[in-house]
Amino acid sequence: MPRKAKMITCTPQQRKELETIVRQKTRQARQVERAGIILMCLDGVPIKDIAKRYGVRPNTVISIRDRFEMEGLKALYDRLRPGKPSKYGEEFRTKVLTTLEKKPPEGYSQWDGPLLARYLNVSVHAIWRLLRKEGICLARRRSWCVSTDPQFAPKAADIVGLYLNPPQNAIVLSIDEKPSIQALERATGYVFTSNGKVIRGYKSTYKRNGTLNLFAALNVATGEVIGKVTKKKRRPDFLEFMDDLLNELPTDKEYHVILDNYCIHKRCDEWLLEHPNVSFHFTPTSASWLNMIEIWFCIFTRKALRNASFASCEELQKAIETYIKAYNKNDAHPFVWRKREVKGTQVKNSIVNLCN
Repeated sequence: MPRKAKMITCTPQQRKELETIVRQKTRQARQVERAGIILMCLDGVPIKDIAKRYGVRPNTVISIRDRFEMEGLKALYDRLRPGKPSKYGEEFRTKVLTTLEKKPPEGYSQWDGPLLARYLNVSVHAIWRLLRKEGICLARRRSWCVSTDPQFAPKAADIVGLYLNPPQNAIVLSIDEKPSIQALERATGYVFTSNGKVIRGYKSTYKRNGTLNLFAALNVATGEVIGKVTKKKRRPDFLEFMDDLLNELPTDKEYHVILDNYCIHKRCDEWLLEHPNVSFHFTPTSASWLNMIEIWFCIFTRKALRNASFASCEELQKAIETYIKAYNKNDAHPFVWRKREVKGTQVKNSIVNLCN
């Protein structure tokens, strides 16, 4: 007469957790399998039937059942194993990070994985594993621009204050020019790559059909853009754009204009005296990123110029003007100012300091 299988019990909470795990598709397969085995044991299903159901040995079912009885839901997870002793420990980590602080060998401008491995006489795969673990990306770069303007704080506060809390009965305009927009003519279309993907393609050679300049003004409150295409970007062209701009806008408002420090924006005192309702606010030196129109210029370049082909400057001008109209109709919205703090001193830190 065969022996009767040992019965196990669990709390209602444990059973509910087991039933949830069995239904989950994102769990590891072995955890789902162990939860199913334990549930069948709780229901009194014979060991041999459970083993046949999951395609395992009866001893495996007994081991999981007994471990659940002793450890509860911990039985679903693997026990920690000592494993093979680590070949590359803390000493190896310190050696790699210290080496990265040194000047690379003669003829090289920077360290990379194979160069580090050859220099330290270790496996390149060990180098890559350590770099991934430490989050060090030797090939990736990020530029920074830190203003040296001694009046940076008050100038930046003035401009950001206009974004976040504009004066009453006033319109804040962010203005700049995008010069030397090229009317490039070349064949474009779609191509198959070697891996079967379909991507945008364009011919490497092109014909230059001239350049244009775009003056653009962003209404910070509405996100609408007013633009004017010109051949040149001289001070008279800028002031003519300002006159045209004011003719399109209400006359009973004050206008606060945010500009960078380009020469054509300066020495406009005579024009400002003729327009007392207009005030110019200049970004700090080397901080034109504070000018919100730069955000729109990025969008404009991506949406209207990239992968485009223009047979003439007239065609380019029409494309620019058409895009501005389409943008104001479909996409215009106020930008939310959320620039992160820029810390230029971070570049002085060493890798060892950053990783400890």
